[in-house]
Amino acid sequence: MMSGGMLLGWLVPLILLVLAGRWLLGNRPAASTGSTDPSSRSLDKTPQDILRERYARGEITKDEYEEMRQALNR
Repeated sequence: MMSGGMLLGWLVPLILLVLAGRWLLGNRPAASTGSTDPSSRSLDKTPQDILRERYARGEITKDEYEEMRQALNR
């Protein structure tokens, strides 16, 4: 059976290794991870795309949508 000190001797480095691996994988650019998260592609969206999404989510009314759409088209 392992003593408490020996268990910690293996457990702490193992936890640190897992955390380091997750950190490294989490800090890669979105293009290399193949992420489909919409927020990672926000730079590819036009103002019209964002406006349509806001309307679809119910964040703005139809009147607000039409007004903003016309302002963008000027």
